[in-house]
Amino acid sequence: MPIATINPATGETLRTFAPLTEPELEARLACADEAYRRHRRTAIADRARLMLRAAEILEQEKDRFGRVMVTEMGKPLKAAVDEATKSASGCRYYAEHAARFLADEVVETSAARSWVRYQPIGPVLAVMPWNFPFWQVFRFAAPALMAGNVGLLKHASNVPQCALAIEEIFRRAGFAEGVFQTLLIETDQVRRVIEDPRVAAVTLTGSTGAGGHVASAAGRAIKKTVLELGGSDPFIVLPSADLDLAVRTAVRARVINNGQSCIAAKRFIVHERIADEFERRFVAGMEALVVGDPMDPGTDVGPLATEAQARTIDEQVRGTVEAGGRLLTGGRRLDRPGWYYAPTAISGVTPDSPAYRDEVFGPVAMLFRVGDLDEAIAVANDVPFGLGASAWTTEAREQDRLVDEIEAGMVFINAMVASDPRIPFGGVKQSGYGRELGPFGMREFLNIKAVWVG
Repeated sequence: MPIATINPATGETLRTFAPLTEPELEARLACADEAYRRHRRTAIADRARLMLRAAEILEQEKDRFGRVMVTEMGKPLKAAVDEATKSASGCRYYAEHAARFLADEVVETSAARSWVRYQPIGPVLAVMPWNFPFWQVFRFAAPALMAGNVGLLKHASNVPQCALAIEEIFRRAGFAEGVFQTLLIETDQVRRVIEDPRVAAVTLTGSTGAGGHVASAAGRAIKKTVLELGGSDPFIVLPSADLDLAVRTAVRARVINNGQSCIAAKRFIVHERIADEFERRFVAGMEALVVGDPMDPGTDVGPLATEAQARTIDEQVRGTVEAGGRLLTGGRRLDRPGWYYAPTAISGVTPDSPAYRDEVFGPVAMLFRVGDLDEAIAVANDVPFGLGASAWTTEAREQDRLVDEIEAGMVFINAMVASDPRIPFGGVKQSGYGRELGPFGMREFLNIKAVWVG
């Protein structure tokens, strides 16, 4: 795939970029290595001052950055502007809390003194996706840089201008040359970067296949990885739930970011006592959505990010219907320039259909009916993924069981799954391993050093 800005609302190629040559890549890796040796010794207070400046730039120029995101991957403009603001909040969070997260922790032992010290490990390569082109990067970069590491970004090939804008933000904020660099490289160059002895670790957000390739290469080089590999999140609704609120949230949870979110609700598992009413209201909500130009403030759902993405979604839906699924609404690409897909709902999804266990990365919802809580939990867990889950009930016993028994890294009760700088983000099973955000995310790429003084 070429490194290019291709407007998903029109299909027009706006700008292309040449990948780094081998000498250019070598120069950037050498620069990162040298920058780390200096940056790791800077005071946390100085890093925080620069990180707060990065937050200010994001907030002051959020409209400009939002338009770059829309142009490259098609999310509605308001969502893109909000993403720039959220990225600023991540910078502020780590600027304000890094000193506490990195402070020595005293451990009582038989030694005269013993403690744990947290120290940086070096340049960290981030292989990032296009769906949240700013937030995904900043939630890695803010803790990494505040910890004293330096960042190397290999962004998705369809968001090069976002990648370069992020590098610009850190440079303008005052971080030294090489502390954060964007690498405009092709996929087949990633292994070379992972294997370079100057690179200490790798974090990736992307597909299961991409995660496997990166983890394999990093494993051979004995390097730490954190993987966030997507999900097929359940959205469970039980009879005691506030049905109005659950339905409104369900529609929003399915089509957030044009349906292209790892933590978007994808499988709606509803108790049979309320299933008919939920289905009626949910389908009406999906049909009321405005699909159109993502730059238009009135648009709810913009185009899918790439032509390949639109083609894959269409194949998944067709295969699911052919396998016995009942199409309730949508189920087609829209006849207009760009890569638009109608908001879609399917019931009666069978276990042998493409949409039952695979992640459907677009505005397509699958509805399931269950007879009780046991069946709801069983259906929720009957996929290879385990990222997030949303469950709706006011009964404390049901809430406790859902929290305890759902196989996921995050369980939200009576709320939509979301990322937040204050809480850990990540999954289990084929959704990956490791955590981002909170103190947990910062400590993934640190040397947790035990100190014992006799």
